[in-house]
Amino acid sequence: MTKKIQDADEAPDLFRSAMDGTLLHNHDRVEPYQKKLKPFPLPPEQTEDPNDEAQELVDLNIETGDILEFLRPGIQKRLFQELRRGHLPPQGTLDLHGLRVSEAKLEMTRFLASARHHQLRVVHIVHGKGFGSSMKQPVLKQKVNQWLRQLPEVLAFCSATRPDGGTGAVYALLKRTRKSG
Repeated sequence: MTKKIQDADEAPDLFRSAMDGTLLHNHDRVEPYQKKLKPFPLPPEQTEDPNDEAQELVDLNIETGDILEFLRPGIQKRLFQELRRGHLPPQGTLDLHGLRVSEAKLEMTRFLASARHHQLRVVHIVHGKGFGSSMKQPVLKQKVNQWLRQLPEVLAFCSATRPDGGTGAVYALLKRTRKSG
């Protein structure tokens, strides 16, 4: 049943009466749909002794906030925005939940070496939010933040979108590898 509007002043009243009884939704943000990531199968690789001083990365005193972001000079801002928004789909995933720092470092080193070997461009690393930590601080989050900054093959990284772990995970953009011969 449609009613023809005679006067412009009665249009808002007509609209309000038509909407009477409907529910108001107070949600102004829509997250784009994304499929859940499947873990990337990694072959076990032999690396040097993780305690080797030459292989050891230096601990930096980097302030770790809720959202992680890092961008090397020369990387296009648009490319970083696409990474941050989740528009560059990760090609591999590593979950570090529940690992000790030394185990997490070794797993991340192996994972990134395998990702470079398989010429992956974007990877997803889940470090967690630190709720299981004895000090209630995100220890692995801080370490991942430090380690990724020190690796020259990592061009940029940022906290993941909500469907991929939010502030408990990062997307990392890796250098392109040159194909030999």
